[in-house]
Amino acid sequence: MKKAAPASCPCGSGRAYAHCCGPLHQGAVAADAEALMRSRYSAYVFRLEAYLLSTWHASTRPPHLDLDDAGGSAKWLGLEIKRHQLDGEDSASVEFVARYKLGGRAQRLHEVSRFVREDGRWLYLDRENSSTA
Repeated sequence: MKKAAPASCPCGSGRAYAHCCGPLHQGAVAADAEALMRSRYSAYVFRLEAYLLSTWHASTRPPHLDLDDAGGSAKWLGLEIKRHQLDGEDSASVEFVARYKLGGRAQRLHEVSRFVREDGRWLYLDRENSSTA
């Protein structure tokens, strides 16, 4: 079951969800890789599997996600963008830390995600590295 959208966007931008990730979840195009990264984090918070898959590059996209299984028990606590970098005209990377609780234990995901732009739309490609603590 999807959670109701809050007034404040869960991506940590400080903006209202209706003016931040909400329009992207409804089909608007992300302005850059960071905006897509933030919207994907919010999609994990709300368990929006269709959105996550539609913003994942076809070459690396899994057939489905099990958000109601492993991810369903995670309580997402916050997102911090460390760095957003254009690596070329149609490629970028975003370093971030996502905090969450799983089974009552605090977790931290530190990752550098790679993105590509195809037909004017940014897509998540893969991650360079990740660690949890």
